Amino acid sequence: MTTSPEAAPSPSPLPQTRQPAPSRSWVLLAVVALVAALALLASLMMWQKLSRIQEQLARQSADTGQQALEAKTWAKQSQELVQDSAARVALMEARLAEVALQRTQLEELMQSLSRSRDENLVVDIEAALRMAQQQGQLTGSMEPMLAALKSAQKRVQRSAQPRLAPVLRALEKDLERLSAAQVFDLPGLLIKLDEGVALADGLVLSNEALATGSPSRSPAQTAGAPQAPSWWMAGLNAFADQLKGLVRVSRIDSPDAALLSPEQGFFLRENLKLKLLNARMGLLARQKDSARADLSSAAVMVRRYADMNSRKTTQLLQLLEQAGVQMRAGEMPGLEGSLTALTTAAAGR
Repeated sequence: MTTSPEAAPSPSPLPQTRQPAPSRSWVLLAVVALVAALALLASLMMWQKLSRIQEQLARQSADTGQQALEAKTWAKQSQELVQDSAARVALMEARLAEVALQRTQLEELMQSLSRSRDENLVVDIEAALRMAQQQGQLTGSMEPMLAALKSAQKRVQRSAQPRLAPVLRALEKDLERLSAAQVFDLPGLLIKLDEGVALADGLVLSNEALATGSPSRSPAQTAGAPQAPSWWMAGLNAFADQLKGLVRVSRIDSPDAALLSPEQGFFLRENLKLKLLNARMGLLARQKDSARADLSSAAVMVRRYADMNSRKTTQLLQLLEQAGVQMRAGEMPGLEGSLTALTTAAAGR
């Protein structure tokens, strides 16, 4: 864009534009003064703020120091308390260890006393059972063993010890077994053998049957018989009677019985009595085989030499047969199960 010479400003108006210069400098000075005043005011405010911050920091520092002193005091007190607590804990641990040791010793003592009591109980029961078994074997009765088993069962139940439970089971089994067992009656057998000894004294032998059974003259026949006319007739009749007594005709099944003399018959009865007494002694000594053999031998002797038609012979044979049947009954049961359980309990297994 081009301007014309007429439009160009003339140099004359220049002095008129330089006249406001002093007023601008005052404005500038006023602005600078204002800025300086603002800066001074800001500096004052910052100074005051810094002063307040320093005061606050000083107070906080003082509070922090006081708190540090208090914390140090508390830490010292806490340390002393910890040391005191540690000492008390150590003392309590020592006392607790002593109490634990005393408790262990007391438990061991109680276990020892309990074990000793159990051992004494086991020993007493075992001795009672063995004595009852011996008494039962001597008397042939199960009553002593049954009474001992019942007493032992009650004592074990009162003790209430778990380690004696096998003993209690063994006692119950033996009690049931003895209650169901059947054994021979020893007192009854002894009475039967005594009766047999009494019957042996009056036993009639086979060669004596005719003499004891020969008929005798009745008083009527004697009264009706003709009286001997003279003494020589009476002597002849007596001689004839003696001749008739020399010869006897009878049936004897055993040849040995026919050869027995009256003296041998006496010794036969005594030998039979000895057989029965030996059987009695064998029963008392629990020698059942020997007693059974003696009874069998006595029965053979009776059948061989005694009169089978005699009532005493029949009674004696029946008595010997009954005794043999009773002796074939069950043996006297023992207490092995209970004794084994007691031995195991005494050993502590």
